[in-house]
Amino acid sequence: MAGFLDRAREQAQRGLTQGKQKIDEVQAQRTGGDLLKTLGAAYLAERRGSGSPEATQQALQAVESHIATHGDGFLRA
Repeated sequence: MAGFLDRAREQAQRGLTQGKQKIDEVQAQRTGGDLLKTLGAAYLAERRGSGSPEATQQALQAVESHIATHGDGFLRA
C-alpha cells in the first residue's frame, strides 16, 4: 500500500509542477502582449505628435527585457 501512495504522491507532484509551469507561461504571454500594446501606443502617440521618443524607447526596452527573460514566444502567439 505504501508503494501505491508513494506513486500517487509523485504523480500528483508532477501534475502540480506541470500546472505551475503552464500558469507561468500564460502569465509571461499576457505580460508580453501587454508590453507590445504599450509599445504600439507609445509609437502611435509619438507619430501623432502627442508622445515622446523617450516613452517609445522605454516601452521598447521593456519589451526587450521581457524577451531576454522569457523568450520571444509571445511574439508568435
